[in-house]
Amino acid sequence: MRELPFPIVLLGLTIGVGIGSGAGLFILALGAVFLTRKIKQRRARTLRQKFFKQNRGHLLQQLVSQKADIAERMIIPLAELEKATNNFDNSRELGGGGHGTVYKGILSDLHVVAIKKSNVTVQREIDEFINEVAILSQINHRNVVKLFGCCLETEVPLLVYEFISNGTLYHHLHVEGPTSLPWEDRLRIATETARSLAYLHSAVSFPIIHRDIKSHNILLDGSLTTKVSDFGASRCIPAEQNGVTTAIQGTLGYLDPMYYYTGRLTEKSDIYSFGVVLMELLTRKKPHSYRSAEDESLVAHFTTLHAHGNLGDIFDAQVMEEGKKEVNEVAVLAVACVKLKAEERPTMRQVEMTLESIRSSSLQQEVLHSVSTKKSKELHVSWSHAISEGTSLDSTRQYSLEEENLLSSRYPR
Repeated sequence: MRELPFPIVLLGLTIGVGIGSGAGLFILALGAVFLTRKIKQRRARTLRQKFFKQNRGHLLQQLVSQKADIAERMIIPLAELEKATNNFDNSRELGGGGHGTVYKGILSDLHVVAIKKSNVTVQREIDEFINEVAILSQINHRNVVKLFGCCLETEVPLLVYEFISNGTLYHHLHVEGPTSLPWEDRLRIATETARSLAYLHSAVSFPIIHRDIKSHNILLDGSLTTKVSDFGASRCIPAEQNGVTTAIQGTLGYLDPMYYYTGRLTEKSDIYSFGVVLMELLTRKKPHSYRSAEDESLVAHFTTLHAHGNLGDIFDAQVMEEGKKEVNEVAVLAVACVKLKAEERPTMRQVEMTLESIRSSSLQQEVLHSVSTKKSKELHVSWSHAISEGTSLDSTRQYSLEEENLLSSRYPR
């Protein structure tokens, strides 16, 4: 066999060594990338476990372990929420407030959800937060936004609610132009809100005080059905207690002054805030920014006008046109809700029953008016038909005794 020239052999060795070295470097680089990724994943997993423990995730697991169906859906992994929101992309933001930012997301089971990412959390309140989540997870009321679960693998807990598509009462009420929500819808929304708050105050194991009732936190779905939301400031009160002392939270204009000055939180604080919402529905004034000519707040001005019988000066013109005596009845209820002394305010159940009664009376009046209008049209058609046929009016009036009595009562001769 003929031997290859030495330069060619040397070249082959050089190429071989080069290829081998390149492959080795490539494998080394891949190994470094793989190792770095593993380290990052391990650190992230360790951090998630730290936050889960810090946020008392094991306590939540114990609280919901008695009901497997709740336990299964209540604790949601961070990876699921990151996927649902495209890593909390800015384009998924629905809005923000004092308690955090809300994102829209779609879970793997195709539920459309609103994910609330808190701004800060005080560690001493973590236990209360976990207890609140455990209780809210078992609440099932058509006028309360449903809580799907929470994620405890971040520095601050994430809450996952059902997504409500039609915005807030605030944005429906405070639109440009002379008219907004019809009075009938305003009265129904007020009644549904009262119904949900009465439920929270008295129909669950531990009374729940919302602590931030305002038109921004009353959501409306596609049919304008009320959904009370944002329980970020809510507190549970043991049944044997009539209140708790807490750091002041709420929204100026809606905040109970007695709670503000004493720090003592009771269900009557929600009732004060609800009374302000009633005034907002009646006037279309914004409680947080309204000042009268005398530099009074909405509550102060409204109660002063009520005392002098001049509420017509502040009522929304649309309410004056569409509403009847029930408008004044709702105004009286609103004033009762914002009494300075908490013990003089009604309970939420009393507020609910009063609004149900007012609304029922209003609906009855509408039905009677509708029947009266219908019978008037029928009578007019009968007269027209009789004249066109050249017959006497008496010969064409073939009414039942019930219809005759109704017409007699509505149109006395």
